[in-house]
Amino acid sequence: YIYYSKYFYALKSPQKVKEYIISYGKFSFLAFFIMQILQVVAFFIPGEIIEIAGGYIFGTAGGTLISVLGITVGSAIAFYISNKLGRPFVKKIARKQNIGFFEKMIKNGEIKYVITLLYLIPGLPKDILAYVCGITGVSGKEFIIYSTIGRLPGIFISAYFGDRITTVSYT
Repeated sequence: YIYYSKYFYALKSPQKVKEYIISYGKFSFLAFFIMQILQVVAFFIPGEIIEIAGGYIFGTAGGTLISVLGITVGSAIAFYISNKLGRPFVKKIARKQNIGFFEKMIKNGEIKYVITLLYLIPGLPKDILAYVCGITGVSGKEFIIYSTIGRLPGIFISAYFGDRITTVSYT
């Protein structure tokens, strides 16, 4: 909470994130990778801004690659935390209607399609979904594969947007 209230303002600006990441010099890619892991595990951190900053700092390809790797690792950590700590833990960190909605969607459909689709839909709380999936009986392998496939287009678009921030090309 202390770090959140003290530093959250910086996470709203790709330029601030860039300054912070670049301050690590040759380890800036590692700092960004860790930041991506943390933004998933601590799901209140705005992931899209960090993804945009990734494109701004490392270009579209580099920002996408580091973001996908970091977000995948963060999602796996969140999944396994909830899988080990169970439903009481997830109930404490997620709204009851989110848990019920996501569980119903996962149980009523083909897992690979449902998880991929849920991660494709803009605006859904994707990071909390990793915690919910950990208590639904979905295997870790299936979750990692299909959530990564679902996240990939959004991450790419965010990194592309970040890469184009400094250019005049509005396409």
